[in-house]
Amino acid sequence: MSLGQTVGPVLVYALGVALSPIPIIGVVVMLATPRGTVNGWAFVVGWVVGLAVAGTAALLILGGAGVNDTGSQDGTNWVRVGLGVLLVVVAARQWRKRPKEGETAELPAWLQTVDHFTPVKAAGMGVLLSAVNPKNLLLIIAADAAIAQSGASTGDQAAGLAVFVAIATLGPLIPVMISAVMGERGKAVLGDLHGWMARENHAIMAIICLLIGVKVIGDGIGGF
Repeated sequence: MSLGQTVGPVLVYALGVALSPIPIIGVVVMLATPRGTVNGWAFVVGWVVGLAVAGTAALLILGGAGVNDTGSQDGTNWVRVGLGVLLVVVAARQWRKRPKEGETAELPAWLQTVDHFTPVKAAGMGVLLSAVNPKNLLLIIAADAAIAQSGASTGDQAAGLAVFVAIATLGPLIPVMISAVMGERGKAVLGDLHGWMARENHAIMAIICLLIGVKVIGDGIGGF
């Protein structure tokens, strides 16, 4: 079993986490505050820690449940089908929440308090949004199931999880990098990104969850 066969299946799940609009919006808003740079990096660190801890815990639980054993493949496939169905349900709920014509998109209340964030609170929010978010948890479990089911060595499984975390972090990391590299010139870019994601938050989430949910269901059915 090559490392590529372990990493490949997790890429789509990692992108699903990376493209989550709310964390990206949160980082963009943080970067516009007086402690923006420090808080932005703190958020990214918390995000990485949350994904790593949740991913490791789920991988250990799945391994302990025998997901990586040949005899448990049918059970694992049913788990994947179930995860896919849940993602499709999340997609339907997000689509129904889209703002109607003329309405303003509703964003989480915590975004209004970002001005008062300390680095510790920013890091904590990163952990919460990465590891406690139900949609992310479903994607983490789906990725870990794919890693565990690959039958790879412990080292290759750890590498697969590390790649998942790295790619899943690109969403909140890119705005911080844009701010660091472009400085004041980056504000216009980030402002446009914020506006678009705020308007289309629910639609983006619905499309991501639907596409990945259908893929997970297909992978599960195809494994029988």
